[in-house]
Amino acid sequence: MIRELFKRSRLHEKYHHIIVKYKIPRAFLSINRHSVAKGVLVGLFVAFIPMPGQMVAIVLLQPLFRFNLPLAIAMVWITNPLTMPFIYFIEYKTGGFLLGLQNLPPVSMTLEWFQEHFDDVVVPLYTGALFYSTLFAATAYYVVQRLWIASVKRHRTLQK
Repeated sequence: MIRELFKRSRLHEKYHHIIVKYKIPRAFLSINRHSVAKGVLVGLFVAFIPMPGQMVAIVLLQPLFRFNLPLAIAMVWITNPLTMPFIYFIEYKTGGFLLGLQNLPPVSMTLEWFQEHFDDVVVPLYTGALFYSTLFAATAYYVVQRLWIASVKRHRTLQK
């Protein structure tokens, strides 16, 4: 189990020293089924939304939902500078399909083109982003919950 792995780690004392020194709330780092699953949920939800400062958004959402902060920040990095164009393009296409709109062919992906067509692009993009954010975040939350429960059951049967 994950908690036992961290408890056995030799670096545990170093982590504890950093937590005490910088007064990091324990809720930010808690490792239990609910905080880990919520960390994955919130991290993936924010990851698929095109906006600047996704990691800042995660930190601001932490007091509201109380999840594992490092895990949520790691989930946000699914949309990194290499994957962003592909993910946002698929979100734009999906949003256009869901809304029944004709997608604009990107003649040249320049800042000027995007500024000219901003009103035509933003609604399908965010519709697709909301669709994929909800789909992937909810699915991952469910999968993490189920895998954690199965892991605990397997661990208990091995101990008997």
